[in-house]
Amino acid sequence: MTNEKTISALISGGIANAGPPLGPALAPMGLNVMAVVKEINEKTKEYSGMRIPVNITVNTENKQFRVEVGIPTSSALIAKEIGITKGSGTPNTEFVGEISMEQLKNIAAVKLEQSYAITLKSAIKEVIGSCVSMGIKVEGQDPRTIFEDFEKGKWDDIFD
Repeated sequence: MTNEKTISALISGGIANAGPPLGPALAPMGLNVMAVVKEINEKTKEYSGMRIPVNITVNTENKQFRVEVGIPTSSALIAKEIGITKGSGTPNTEFVGEISMEQLKNIAAVKLEQSYAITLKSAIKEVIGSCVSMGIKVEGQDPRTIFEDFEKGKWDDIFD
């Protein structure tokens, strides 16, 4: 029997606080909630303002804890990269931003570790899919067109 409990939460990077969802989940375990919040904020400061998945594993006997930080969603990384707050409400007809293939490649490299994709190329295709649903042009074009070109090998040179 293990003495560990894990609490999962989605928090705003760098600005977590002792309020919900963390405080009510951690306080009954007898933890110093502010110490946990401080560590979370330190570990998530590079994702400031983005929603980040966090797991806090607590040893219920000795009150020690471990904080594991996940990677933000592709859409959050895209929004941060191009400086928008949200995607289009009508992504099939209205585009709200544009991203370069190099930026997509960088985001895909970050996401690859926690993705179902096996290769960087498949991770890029996943990120292009996020661009479709957000209304973000890729290299000045509709992301569906870029996806088709990608499938045909047009962008294979970016892996050299």
